[in-house]
Amino acid sequence: RGEASARAFLLSCTLAAFLGTYLYTKGRASEKALTMREGIAVTGFGWMIAPALGMLPYLMGGYLGLLDGMVESISGFTGTGATVFPTLSGLPASLLFWRMMTNWFGGLGIIVIFIALLPQSGASTIYMYNAEGAGPTMDRVMPRLRDMTMALFKIYLIFTTFTTAIFMLCGVDFSIAITHAMSTIGTCGFSTYDDSTMHFHSLPFELWTALFMFLAGGSFSLYYRAWVKGPSVILRNTEFRTYLCMILVAMLLVALNLIIEMGMDFATAVRFAIFQVTSLSTTGFVSADFETWPTFSKLLLLLLMTIGGCAGSTAGGLKVTRLMLLFKTARALLRQKIYPREVIAVSSNGSEYSEEVLFRVVRFFFVYVMLDLLWTVLLVWDGVPVFEALGVSISTMG
Repeated sequence: RGEASARAFLLSCTLAAFLGTYLYTKGRASEKALTMREGIAVTGFGWMIAPALGMLPYLMGGYLGLLDGMVESISGFTGTGATVFPTLSGLPASLLFWRMMTNWFGGLGIIVIFIALLPQSGASTIYMYNAEGAGPTMDRVMPRLRDMTMALFKIYLIFTTFTTAIFMLCGVDFSIAITHAMSTIGTCGFSTYDDSTMHFHSLPFELWTALFMFLAGGSFSLYYRAWVKGPSVILRNTEFRTYLCMILVAMLLVALNLIIEMGMDFATAVRFAIFQVTSLSTTGFVSADFETWPTFSKLLLLLLMTIGGCAGSTAGGLKVTRLMLLFKTARALLRQKIYPREVIAVSSNGSEYSEEVLFRVVRFFFVYVMLDLLWTVLLVWDGVPVFEALGVSISTMG
């Protein structure tokens, strides 16, 4: 209230309301269910409209131009965490909160939240959910789609609330706590400070943030199962165990590398390794200048950025389950060459995957890597150093 951005938000809300009213009046109800093509179209156009509306406060307030505002909005909704603001100091609190809101909505998925909260068109919304999904298969933990998305949204909300409370116990005021909680659980990495998490100089804050980032990289569907059937479900899940081992091994290797190559003391090396390994797998928060770290640590962090979190998480990247299926598929193909008569199946968590799913994973991996390389080449052509270009490409693609 009383901020310079009030007029910008009022104009933005007015334009959004006019657009919504126009689309509502032009839309026509149909007794037919949505087709797969229509579900994909709704999801795709929804993701186009949301960033366009999201950039209006930046544009209307004169804080950013059209292109920069769109980039900032897309970065928030997709959880990329890149920013075009040269500095965040001096920006109104409402605008900083809106940046975090775009990330929070995009973290779980605009369409998932839409399905959970708004009136539905029946079972046909499964096509919208499938188009929004971030894993090779859609993990349905409840028979009714709306009940499932509502359960996921509630867990998302509980995680955000609990994280806010913990951050406040670490000595952070409510506005800073809730904005960083939204960024942490949404795995975007936006901060209200230019120097990100380094601004706090707080070990408890960093450790709690690392824990919540790690949890946000896990499957929210799995957390619902754990709520219903008990926490043992989590450790029995192959993908989560792989994700946990990947993070722990990476922490150990980075810490050892920092101690041996840079001569860091044990406590500092472990502190930096814990935070940056979990961060680069999920949010992209910064607690240290890892650009000065040894090449091995930087390459390992780059690999973690590429992999990301679990399927069904708010984290980006290829997803751990795809990496697992790729290795299992490669092993099955090699074994089939050795034993041509043997029938070999690829399975995980007691479920056998069809050839269609496995080929879809391989195609996804190929396209993902090719696009990463293409963006890297274009950035190098534009004058960006190779290692930095690769990092930007992987970060934005993830």
